[in-house]
Amino acid sequence: MSNLAVSNGGEPPRKTNQTPPASFSSLPFDIVLNVLARVPRRHYPILRCVCKSLRSLLRSPEIHKTRSFLGKDSLYICFMDKSTDPRTPRWFALRRIENSTTDENVFNSIEFPCGYSLSTIAVGREIFVIPGTHIRSTNLQIFDTQSGKVREGPSLLVKRQSNSVELVGGKMYVIGGHREDKIPAQVFDLKTQTWEEAPIPEEDGRFVWSCAASFSLDRKVCALISGRGMTCYDPRDGSCETPQLPKDRWWKAGVCVIDNVLFVYFLRFGLMWYDSQLMLWRVVYGLDIGTDIGKAGCVTMAEYYGKLAFLWVNRSLLCPKSKEIWCRMIGLDRNDSGIHGTAEPSQLLSIVPRDYNMCCCLSLG
Repeated sequence: MSNLAVSNGGEPPRKTNQTPPASFSSLPFDIVLNVLARVPRRHYPILRCVCKSLRSLLRSPEIHKTRSFLGKDSLYICFMDKSTDPRTPRWFALRRIENSTTDENVFNSIEFPCGYSLSTIAVGREIFVIPGTHIRSTNLQIFDTQSGKVREGPSLLVKRQSNSVELVGGKMYVIGGHREDKIPAQVFDLKTQTWEEAPIPEEDGRFVWSCAASFSLDRKVCALISGRGMTCYDPRDGSCETPQLPKDRWWKAGVCVIDNVLFVYFLRFGLMWYDSQLMLWRVVYGLDIGTDIGKAGCVTMAEYYGKLAFLWVNRSLLCPKSKEIWCRMIGLDRNDSGIHGTAEPSQLLSIVPRDYNMCCCLSLG
């Protein structure tokens, strides 16, 4: 007698009308695409090892197209016009041409109905402007890029001259300002639309969180500042870490996070990424973009249709009183050996007056 028969009291196994659970491959193709498109790209190397069909699908143009619909599909770039007093912000938008079967982009100047602030952040299709001391109001200004309308949000607990602003877990953290501030960190809950005090950062000095490139990484608010390296603030308890930076020059706007991976462009080393698990800086291999940008006055980076949009400004050789804005899209693929970059041909986006200085780039989706 078999073990199975004994376990069932000597009776043969009963037949049931229950259908076996559906396998992932039996789902409709569009559902499979949407599920896989929502998986962070850093997990793709593991998924490719599951089976040949998944490996083929993750390398197909369909998955990249689906990811582009879910991700960031427009860039808002701000230039400061030095020829005016006070300096005037000039905004431009980079978008795909609607109903186009190609990846052709359009770059146009736009009206930005909010006052300018160093602390500006994109949340979905909206842009939040944190008022500084030069703006009379203490209320948030929220620009809906789809409707073109502006609304006011709740007033800040404390208004500062400049600070670091980033999103972590559906909340917007505003950190820094002056050393004598009574509230060095405050948080805005996007769901309840309310402000409250945040845990005090261990390093709450003005020069750590002011005039720095800020971003969120590993659910922490981080800031890069020349001469001080990187500081990462944990909003749960206010503790701070200070990872080391490569000893090289970098541009404030040349910082970007895609799929929780930090990318920074260094003048000597080129495009690098930070391995937060090993706490190491590594070069994105397969790229040689340094020859393209030459003596760029400034570079900036942002996520665009699942790729890294690399923008830079050069003096125009044909028009001495003008600058050329260039862009190059870089595809990123992470594998066991690191991150490989595939650069597309460079594209001249526009020619602007030489008094325009590129100061920020926001990725919207």
